Amino acid sequence: MKKMRVAVFGASGRMGQEIAHLVSESSTMVPALGISKDGKAPHFLKAGKKLDAKDFKEIDVLIDFSSAEIFQSAVAFAIENKIPLISGTTGISEKDFKVLKKAQESIPVLWAPNMSLGVATLVKALEALTAISNYDFQIEETHHRHKKDKPSGTALLLQQKLESVVGRKLPDPLALRGGGVFGVHQVQIMGESETLTFEHRALNRRLFAEGALIAAQWLVKQKKGLYTLQDVLKG
Repeated sequence: MKKMRVAVFGASGRMGQEIAHLVSESSTMVPALGISKDGKAPHFLKAGKKLDAKDFKEIDVLIDFSSAEIFQSAVAFAIENKIPLISGTTGISEKDFKVLKKAQESIPVLWAPNMSLGVATLVKALEALTAISNYDFQIEETHHRHKKDKPSGTALLLQQKLESVVGRKLPDPLALRGGGVFGVHQVQIMGESETLTFEHRALNRRLFAEGALIAAQWLVKQKKGLYTLQDVLKG
């Protein structure tokens, strides 16, 4: 059986290295190429400093965990070279989203601010709140001190979904930064006589890499289009 050859943009970062470790352990994938600012990508068969078509001739999927500043270049490269793209880059702008929507006309692409399948399940679970849409709601999130975007992309995803479910604007998410917290997201639901809390707590960074690779294995079988982790859950 042919192994899926994986390239990672942002390979020297925390997520890039988590993905490299998991792919190295896999019997169905190969850590073929790592792209990083310094040209170093431990655990990958080949490393480079920039996206170059000649390096991608046998690549099956590009996983992007770079930065908002160079996000568009990753998308443009994937489109130009017809490579399925998974991106977990956060802090992207409305202009970036327009680029994503354009990409679906050429390639299968999946973007998620959080690659956890548990968070994807939480997003789906919020649909049940239509029954109590008159309650009060508040999203809260906590991350490590080094996380740049505030509130997180995951909190904004939950906010967008929740507002669409209850049909009104809600208070902005509350964001806390400190220590080495991988990520905690809560949806507080408050009625006059009861309260309910939905919570997702990340215990390590590995779970995000696992989600990205599950999504990658699913995406390479899909037709061109823009997908989410909810689509992956459907199978």
